[in-house]
Amino acid sequence: MKTVEEYVRFLESKGFQLKEDAIGFIYFGKHYTNAGDELVNAALELTLKIQKSFDGSFYMSLLEMLTTHGIKNRQEAIQFVKEKHLLAI
Repeated sequence: MKTVEEYVRFLESKGFQLKEDAIGFIYFGKHYTNAGDELVNAALELTLKIQKSFDGSFYMSLLEMLTTHGIKNRQEAIQFVKEKHLLAI
């Protein structure tokens, strides 16, 4: 499992550049929801897949939904967004 910092660097290595304010918002969401790195990374990944770019309000809403529903890992997060018809994978 990657830390949030490692996951952001991974995204950058793939050509996806997050601005400093977006990175700050990602960490704000992590602390605000008390979510673990795996869940934050999943919320970030799903936000990018669904929105096609980083959308801070979508990311925060998704992360809050995931934590509220007791989602703990990437697989559960993917299943959750499929069930909510947010993403067809």
